[in-house]
Amino acid sequence: MATLAQPAGPFALGTFSAQDGDPFPGLLAQERVLDLSSALDWAPSGLRAVVERWEETLPVLRSLADDDTLGRRPLEGLRVHAPIEPRQIFQSGANYRQHVIDLEVAHRSPDDPRTVEEARAEIAAVMDRRAAEDLPYVFIGLPSAVTGPYDDVVLPSWAQQPDWELELAAVIGRPAHRVSAEEALACVAGYTIANDLTDRATVFRRDMKAIGTDWLRSKNAPGFTPLGPWLVPAESVADPGDLRVTLKLNGETMQDESTKDMLFGVARLVSYASQSAQLLPGDLVLTGSPAGNGIHWGRLLRDGDVMEGSITGLGVQRTRCVAEVPA
Repeated sequence: MATLAQPAGPFALGTFSAQDGDPFPGLLAQERVLDLSSALDWAPSGLRAVVERWEETLPVLRSLADDDTLGRRPLEGLRVHAPIEPRQIFQSGANYRQHVIDLEVAHRSPDDPRTVEEARAEIAAVMDRRAAEDLPYVFIGLPSAVTGPYDDVVLPSWAQQPDWELELAAVIGRPAHRVSAEEALACVAGYTIANDLTDRATVFRRDMKAIGTDWLRSKNAPGFTPLGPWLVPAESVADPGDLRVTLKLNGETMQDESTKDMLFGVARLVSYASQSAQLLPGDLVLTGSPAGNGIHWGRLLRDGDVMEGSITGLGVQRTRCVAEVPA
């Protein structure tokens, strides 16, 4: 297991199992885990059930975290799974200023007459207009792409340019439909880490450019969304708009940016998504990835690579890439 960073606040939540046991929802405090399926009198089967009753359960969780008399298991020796199984995943694209500029430059056509400086200036103007018009870019991901924070990531044989995208993920704590930006943060139970892997070679349709992006193929292979390790309650995250997002590849820092660089913060993203869809407890709202992706460095993922992702106060995930063996 990866070296664990202490999450912010007095406790965090996760999904755990003994080596050969069934997963259970747990409360992590001081390196020890309390099984919530037995500690709560209504015996939740998973962490999503806890989040579905978030407002009434949060005070109980605070009390459980403070109670040293309860039987807890050492974290060491337990397997850590993805903290929650979402029904829906809402993913934000083109939400970090420097990241969008880098992608625009990286994807320029060979016959593009613009200089690098001109391309950067033009896309910066586009982003300023988007921010002013309050138009985030949000699309849908599949829960089947979620995997654990320390699990191997299988790189499909068809993926020619697999890339990393570390992101802050908000976990919805109550149904949210057509909520305002001012109301949106009250709908967030907590935060976790997501690595929204992308095959750059299949992002854009080559057969029909007018169709645009193909997020199904490029982002939703099994295991393409390592999640966790923890769900940290929102009350323990002072400002989701001021967190450090860092990804290391084989020990070398590739992404290291503040969420201050987001065009649209968590409140605006949640509000925007809720205008069209109903967000449900346990759903994820991914907030986009900062600069420093593989396409920028000219170095994509390959067999044996190890990614280590961290966000201030949310812990560390560590995943190894394994090339798919053709059948």
